[in-house]
Amino acid sequence: MLKIAVLVSGGGTNLQAIIDAIDSGKITNTKIELVFSNNKKAYALERAMQHGIPTVSLSRKDYDSVESYDSAMLSEFGKHDLNLIVLAGFLHNLSVEFTEEYKGRIINIHPSLIPSFCGKGFYGLHVHEAALSKGVKVTGATVHFVDAGIDTGRIIKQKAVYVEDGDTPEALQRRVMENAEWIILPEAINDIANGRIKLGE
Repeated sequence: MLKIAVLVSGGGTNLQAIIDAIDSGKITNTKIELVFSNNKKAYALERAMQHGIPTVSLSRKDYDSVESYDSAMLSEFGKHDLNLIVLAGFLHNLSVEFTEEYKGRIINIHPSLIPSFCGKGFYGLHVHEAALSKGVKVTGATVHFVDAGIDTGRIIKQKAVYVEDGDTPEALQRRVMENAEWIILPEAINDIANGRIKLGE
C-alpha cells in the first residue's frame, strides 16, 4: 500500500482528482495518509475533512526561516509512515533539507510542458499568462520528481493541451486542469503504487 501525503495551498482541485481516482479504482493500492497546507484557509483542507482524511496546516509566517518551517513540516510528516509526497498546487519552495529527506519520493504537478514556462515565478495563472503572451499553440501539464531546484527534477509524465483562439489565462488554466493535470497526476500515482514507476531513483 502506497501511503501518501498531499500538499496543497488553495482550492484543492488536484487533491479532489486524486480522491476521486482512488474512490473509482483508477488509483489502486494507495491511501492518502495526510493532507498538509501552508494556508489555513485553503478549501483543500475542507475537501480532505469531508473524506475523513487527517489534515495539518502550518503557516510559513509563523516561522523565522524556510529551514525552520520545513523542519516543522518534517516533524509532522514523521508521525506518519509515508512513501510519497505529492505537491498538488503547493506554493512553497521546499528546503534542501526537506528534498534530501524525501529524495526520490516527492512529485509535483506543474501546469506547463516543462522546460517551458517553469522555474521561479511560474505558478498558477502566471504560467498561462506567459504561454498566451508568447503565443504558443500547445501547452499542457507535467508531473515530475522534485529535487533541490525549482521544476528541475526528472519528468514522469506530460500531456499536451491546445491553446484556442480567444483564450484567457483563466480559460486556459481550466482546460489544462481538466484535460491534463487531473488525468496525469492520478496516473502517475497509480503507476508508482503499482511498481511501474520506481521511487528513489
